[in-house]
Formats: sequence, structure tokens, C-alpha cells
Amino acid sequence: MKNQGSSSILTRDIFCILGLPFDTVNLSETSTLINSDIEQKQRCFLTTPNLNFLITAQSDSLFFQSVVDSDLIIADGMPIIWIAKLLNIPLTTRVAGSDLFDKLSKQKIQHKKTSVFFFGGQEGIAEKASQELNRSSQAMSCCGFYDPGFVSVEKMSTPAIIEYINKTNPDFLLVALGAGKGQAWIQKNREQLNAPIISHLGAVVNFVAGNVIRAPIFWQQCGLEWLWRIKQEPGLWKRYSFDGLAFLKLLSFKVFPLAFYDKKLKKSDSFKTPATINYQYIENSHCIVNITGSVKHENLNNIKQTFFEILKGKPVDVALDCTELTYIDSSFIGTLLLFQRQLNQQNCELLLQNLPKRIYRILNLNNVLNRFQF
Repeated sequence: MKNQGSSSILTRDIFCILGLPFDTVNLSETSTLINSDIEQKQRCFLTTPNLNFLITAQSDSLFFQSVVDSDLIIADGMPIIWIAKLLNIPLTTRVAGSDLFDKLSKQKIQHKKTSVFFFGGQEGIAEKASQELNRSSQAMSCCGFYDPGFVSVEKMSTPAIIEYINKTNPDFLLVALGAGKGQAWIQKNREQLNAPIISHLGAVVNFVAGNVIRAPIFWQQCGLEWLWRIKQEPGLWKRYSFDGLAFLKLLSFKVFPLAFYDKKLKKSDSFKTPATINYQYIENSHCIVNITGSVKHENLNNIKQTFFEILKGKPVDVALDCTELTYIDSSFIGTLLLFQRQLNQQNCELLLQNLPKRIYRILNLNNVLNRFQF
């Protein structure tokens, strides 16, 4: 899977869960992709949304955009997998950022060790993680660390700091600043950083340093890792309580109604209607795209190809006419979020027009209604 430019819309198998897109990759596939990007010096902004990401993105549009702008998005949280199963989305296994880092650190060395830079963490933790990684890892080595302290994103984004990181030439830049600040820092500086892999993996630096012990496998599989974390880091209870209550609200007003409504639509005759797509340019100023029928994962390739052709052409605003659209699933919504992202990168906009009530309701229950223009 390559995530460069407009081609990513063709190569990524992506689904939307409660407003956030996720790539359908398992742990082994993710590690293979990361290794490939490191070897080819191809940039990858890796994001690992958990329940806290899901909740925060509901009210923080910049945080939401940082996830959508990522090159690889893996589900780091059992609640996300539970929702996927309930909605029949083929996201079957959790890919925790800590599991991924652990796998990369223990793999057999191909050519050279993967160089890692730790940015952030509590005072002294990054240095301790650096020492421990160099002592214990057979596939990784720490090339540097930096603790910016409790300052603004602006103050930790100076040319001197960016140059300091780049001079160490890391393969993997691990950021640990707290999810909101970490994602914002990566968004601001990713184009100036030379590391192929950049990711906010806040807990990993604590695990590597031995400052926090990870929950036993059984606790992880049962979705109770949060309880173990509270035991070791009592200060987390407020965040987890807030996220838990917000999660119950989303289940009640979004997930369960969506599961019921989607099941109902799949029994209708309109669900079987073939999907078609065509487009035309209007005086080279904008593009009208007409999609009809039932759009779902198994017939999405033609639509992806059309979006790809539009992105490869002259940058124009795109209006998506949905008059005869009868059904959409989460894979189409995920693709639409990616299409809009890439249009925005061309300084163009996506407009959804003539939405039937059922499509409007599907978007609303998927929690993306406020992500598009109408």
C-alpha cells in the first residue's frame, strides 16, 4: 500500500467508524508497510486512534483533520473493534501502537537497525527509553531524544529543534506529547522533518523506559487495558471516565440506530441496485459527478478509479450529485473523506448535492454530517 498523492485513493482499503477513517490492516501487514516505507525512504504519518481519539475528534475539528490527513490509520482500541463487528465492518483485529513498536523492535534485522528518535514524554523518560532500547532491542537503536517541556506547539517547533532532530537522521520519529498536542505538532512540522515514519505513540515511551508496565494479554483482549492503566497512572481516571460516558452516548444515539437502520436498508430492493458513476467538467471551472444506485465495498473500485482520474486532472471544485443514490456503506464514506482531503490539498472543495433522506440519515448516524458541505 502506497500512500503518496492521489494514488492513495486507489490503494487504501478504508472504512469509516463513528466519523474516523481506518485502514483494514492487521499487525503483520502494518509492520510490513512500515518496514517498506523505511527502506524506500517514503514518508508515512502513522496514526493509531483509540477511544480517546474517537471522542476527541467529535468536538475538535483540527484533531479530526490530523487523523484524516494520516497516511496509515490503525485501530488501537478494542471499543473500535467491537463497533466494527456490530456494524459488519471487516476491521477484525486491534493493532495497538505498542504492539507494533514491540514487533518492530524484536524483528530480525534485514540490513541495519531501525533508528528511533524519542520526542517528548515526561521529564527524563525519553532518555531512559533511549538507554533501554539500545540495551535490549535487536532491531532498533535510539539515535536521539528531546524533551521540549510543557510549552506550546509553536515553541517546540523552532528551526533549531527541527534541525536537531533531522541531524540524527531517524527512521522512526516517535512523538509523546499527549494526543492533541502530538498530532498538532506532527501536522505543523511533518513536511520539514526527514524521518520516513512519524507517529504519536504516547504510551510507548513509558513502556520502553519501564516506567509503566503494560497490561497482561488477557486484560488487553477483554478491553480492560484502561483499568490496568488507571491502576498504574491514577491521573488517567478522569479522561477514561469522560471517554466512557461519551462512548455510551455514541452507542445509544449513533451505533445501535445505525446497525438497525443499515440492516433494514440491506433488506430493501434498492440495496441491490447496481452503482454507476459519471462526471463532466463545466467550463473547466468545476466538475459534476453523478452517482446512482447502491454503493458498497464490493463495487467501490470503479468509483475509486473515477475519483482518481478527477484528482489527476486539472484542480477543480467537485459537486457530487446524489439524487439517485440509494445506499452507501462505511467504505464509501471513508473513501469520500479521503477524496475530500486530497481535493482540499489542491485548494479545491467537495460539495454534496441533492441528498436523499436515507443518505442524509446514513451520514448522520456515521457521525460525518458536519464533515461535508451541502
